[in-house]
Amino acid sequence: MVSDPSYGRRDFIKDSVRSVAKAAQEFSREADAVPVKGPAPVRTDWLRPPGAAGEALFLERCTQCGDCIKACPPGAIVAHGQDATPVLFADQSPCLLCEDFPCIAVCATGALLPVDGIADVQMGIARVSHRLCTAGQGCYACVSKCPTHALAVDVGSLQLTVAAEVCVGCGMCEIVCKTVNDHVAIRVTPAERALNVGLPRKLS
Repeated sequence: MVSDPSYGRRDFIKDSVRSVAKAAQEFSREADAVPVKGPAPVRTDWLRPPGAAGEALFLERCTQCGDCIKACPPGAIVAHGQDATPVLFADQSPCLLCEDFPCIAVCATGALLPVDGIADVQMGIARVSHRLCTAGQGCYACVSKCPTHALAVDVGSLQLTVAAEVCVGCGMCEIVCKTVNDHVAIRVTPAERALNVGLPRKLS
């Protein structure tokens, strides 16, 4: 094939620059493209509202009416993404243990059962990761905010302890820890699952 005699070095450089520029543009478009995301993973670390019956009975009685969600003053109770049953996420908005428990009062099906007071609530049990906890460095924020005084710092070991018989699983400690520390060292295990992993049932 005979080369075009009019095609010189300058033309070759121009074409080379254009090719590089085109390749750079295509690479940039691919890099800026928004990756296709799958569905967000469904969280399993939810808590049932105060007074919730045992899980099997709760699911049998709950009609997903949303009345307890609407009645919750701080808006802590939300609808679960899969079945619309009422749940709370402690790291987003813990239960404030309202004195008159309006969520229980509006439940007409018995999915949420009456309680005599805060001490009778059994939403879960707080568990501490001593590896992440900064109590040994002087952080007692969760202790001072616990509404049932279930948390304490052992003087000898300087480790945070949880009195399972007093903890109601409201999640206040978890949100406080998340607010003041880089890593959340205390999390609430829901009541039903706490039994499955061998944590003690709250004493009645």
